[in-house]
Amino acid sequence: MPEKPTVRLFDRTTPPHIVTLVLLSGLAALSLNIFLPSLPAMTAYFATEYRVMQLSVALYLATNAALQLVIGPISDRYGRRPVLLWAIMGFLLATLGCLLAPTVEVFLLFRMAQSVIVAGMVLSRAAVRDMVDEAQAASMLGYVTMGMAMVPMIGPAIGGVLDEAFGWKANFAMLLILGGMVLAICWADMGETSSTTGRSLRAQIREYPELFSSRRFWGYVLAASCASGVFFAFLGGAPFVGTQVYGLSPSQLGLYFGLTALGYMGGNFLSGRYSVRVGLNLMMLGGTALTTAGLALALGLALAGATHPLTFFGLMITVGVGNGMLLPNATSGMLSVRPHLAGTASGLGGAIMIAGGAGLSALAGALLGPGSDAVPLLLLMLASSAASVLAALYVMHVTRVKGPLPGPS
Repeated sequence: MPEKPTVRLFDRTTPPHIVTLVLLSGLAALSLNIFLPSLPAMTAYFATEYRVMQLSVALYLATNAALQLVIGPISDRYGRRPVLLWAIMGFLLATLGCLLAPTVEVFLLFRMAQSVIVAGMVLSRAAVRDMVDEAQAASMLGYVTMGMAMVPMIGPAIGGVLDEAFGWKANFAMLLILGGMVLAICWADMGETSSTTGRSLRAQIREYPELFSSRRFWGYVLAASCASGVFFAFLGGAPFVGTQVYGLSPSQLGLYFGLTALGYMGGNFLSGRYSVRVGLNLMMLGGTALTTAGLALALGLALAGATHPLTFFGLMITVGVGNGMLLPNATSGMLSVRPHLAGTASGLGGAIMIAGGAGLSALAGALLGPGSDAVPLLLLMLASSAASVLAALYVMHVTRVKGPLPGPS
């Protein structure tokens, strides 16, 4: 592999600095979760039902998934930099639309448009894989997402405080300001990392079967999809559980959300520190096993009648740590199966992950209603986590048969 070029901050003739990659991913993550403590207030503002307002998460994720199918191939053709700049500008316009929306229908339409910022998450991953090999990519992705986790860790807490002080619209005003800042930083620092192919989008999409034929690609994608599905189900159901089951205020709910993100940051640190030494597959299996054990304990406590919110939210730290260990390694694996299709693999794999997340988020909202406790949500999360364990074991089986990356898969 060619020697990695020198990276200089705010020099777009060199590859992007890690700080820029963190901010790009962080803005994409923050746009998903900063307003979650405000969902009950937004439901009242638009005079609608919680299940309708909760679609602001599910529809965002569904549109997010659809966009990832084309963002990767487009960036493989035209480059990471121009796609990122256009995506951030589109995000700013959509955020302004959310602020000015007169009805819940208009709000949801602009909320779906906001999902274009997923380019920041997809292409920051692809840029890492452009720059280093698969083992180094897992380590670097661990550090990138550890830094990124600091943003959504405090996002819901800040969102809850903003909601109580100024109303729910303050969350979207903050996204507008932060989006403008990230656009300026990306313009100044985001050097191109991809050797563009010049092939048409149709030609890029025709390469999907090359990924579809890889059993190892499917193993990594399914492990990541089921693990992230646990988190998305949590996002869909935890606002209801926090407010209706445990009686938390928006600011308290935001702080409890931070526990999961704190765990995620810890898991990302472990990935950055140990992925090269331990290997992608063992890190994946350890992460998803930890999540499954934590959820099983939380379910047992809920069935036993535990009433303190920490018996639910406290054990969500294991979801964060487990995902922080699994996702960087699974992502590096899916991008490394066919390195020349890194952008396409990032988009396709991400689309599958997010589509599953959208379904689980919507299902979590549908399972919870008047009189519900945390048990239905915990059962859904535990089932998804157990499926991730099976997928990680499948990847290890394929690796034993076919050999390590970058061998045939």
